[in-house]
Amino acid sequence: MRSPTLPAASDSVVEATVLPRLIRLGPNLCVAAFTLMKLLPARFMLDRAEQRGELAPDTTVLETSSGTFALGLAMVCRLRGYPLVIVGDPAIDPALRRRLGELGARVEICTEPSPRGGFQQARLDRLEELRAVYPNHYVPGQYDNPDNPNAYAAVAEQIAETIGAVDCLVGPVGSGGSTGGTAAFLRLPQPHMRLIGVDTSPSAIFGQTDGPRIVRGLGNSLVPPNVSHAAYDEVHWTGPAEVVRATRELHARHALYMGPTSGASFLVARWYAERNPDAQVVAFLPDEGHRYQDSVYRDEWLAERGLLDGPAATVPRTVTDPGDAVGGWARMEWRRRSLDDALRGAAARPGPVPVPVPAPVSVSVSGEQ
Repeated sequence: MRSPTLPAASDSVVEATVLPRLIRLGPNLCVAAFTLMKLLPARFMLDRAEQRGELAPDTTVLETSSGTFALGLAMVCRLRGYPLVIVGDPAIDPALRRRLGELGARVEICTEPSPRGGFQQARLDRLEELRAVYPNHYVPGQYDNPDNPNAYAAVAEQIAETIGAVDCLVGPVGSGGSTGGTAAFLRLPQPHMRLIGVDTSPSAIFGQTDGPRIVRGLGNSLVPPNVSHAAYDEVHWTGPAEVVRATRELHARHALYMGPTSGASFLVARWYAERNPDAQVVAFLPDEGHRYQDSVYRDEWLAERGLLDGPAATVPRTVTDPGDAVGGWARMEWRRRSLDDALRGAAARPGPVPVPVPAPVSVSVSGEQ
């Protein structure tokens, strides 16, 4: 007979790991450390699609991803019996591709980037072609499906019940779901809570021209519609040297073996917490570091890229134009403006002309209401 003091066993690994562990790293700094953050929206999107009648046992799930959202979908689809096709690009490392295959997913790799929008646009184009190949399909569409940010209501509730009032939330911005969604719910009782988005450069998300990036998991070639720019009070672009050192320090000092997006978030959150000792700060750590054993956690890989002993900033420089943030660690007061308003404000100031920004690309969602 089970002791009444012990929690019940979870029905699956998804249910057991979908929410983060909340860990205090300092007097005013807590982290929400996920095993796999994208597992939460993957489960929630399929839950909602099932409730709307958009998924039947023979429905094929189609999605574009070269990272953890693909893995989250593969886990949920395997346990629920849905066929899954993932459209990715060469950023899918062999270990992740093997895991996806073992979970029953079919993986298609786009080998050539689109002239505009890079590999992410090429993946979206291929996804559209696959709709005709699989007439009975469902596309979760992490970039523009409102179920993505809505999934994080559960995290906001967990944070509010465990930590209480939060003055500042910090997290990396990719699809826009985690930071924007969580902040929207936390701000219902606390409208003045500060939200800091973390990106890297060059990245289109907050107004830069896209380009090659060293740090995986940060940055985007397109502007996902789920990114609610007007939700952010401040934006930081973190350089690879700073991200790598913060990631390694997170493990060496706090025994948190996380990926580089987590290191970037920790870097910015610690900086803000140290300068605002009366503010309760929470930082998102999106995934664990096992995928990065041969990169971020291997000295030879870092040395080949000049990241082991090269200069790394200890504080960000402040800019007023996203174009000036390219390279190293920089921050900009975003002030809850739309992307267009922020760039117009930058253009109105003396200085360099702002870089052109790709327009947001809408990704249609099969059956979305």
